[in-house]
Amino acid sequence: MAHTPYNGSSQRPAGLSEAARLELIETAKRYPIKRSAVLHGLRLVQREAGFVTEAGMRDVASLLEMTPHEVYDVATFYTLFHLRPKGEYLIQVCRTLPCALGGAESLLSHLEQRLGIREGQTTPDGKFTLVTVECLAACGKAPVMQVNDDYHEAVTTEQVDRLIEQWHRTPPVQDAGNASTRGKGRG
Repeated sequence: MAHTPYNGSSQRPAGLSEAARLELIETAKRYPIKRSAVLHGLRLVQREAGFVTEAGMRDVASLLEMTPHEVYDVATFYTLFHLRPKGEYLIQVCRTLPCALGGAESLLSHLEQRLGIREGQTTPDGKFTLVTVECLAACGKAPVMQVNDDYHEAVTTEQVDRLIEQWHRTPPVQDAGNASTRGKGRG
């Protein structure tokens, strides 16, 4: 199922579809304790809605015999889960020490200025969401950012400007893995 990008809608997404419920039930059977499938359940919610919805967390909690609060605790611990709609392009800037030393702070400032938003926000048109994350595992090529599933290493402000222009002209490709992606490979 494809990623559902931010559309500015105030409509509350529903919980898990019947197919996702069945998938979570089957996955939970592989674990000695049902709740061990909570990450998979949250991934299913996000895959279907584009972000982790309250209704989806309640469904996961019910199916895995957890409280909604326990599921929420897991969802808020991991940066890969989003509790609000995100833009078509999710720009994640690494903030760990190697990237910080490599210029991540100035890269983040440039992105904020260029996009007209602060870290943690989405542009009004729903095109871009800008967040910081811990370690993108490419420390030797700092600063690093990940845009949807595409890595960009040793990023300069000039590269960022070219990429933003490209993304404004080209809609993201929707893939079956729930991420809008542009480009091929790293760079």
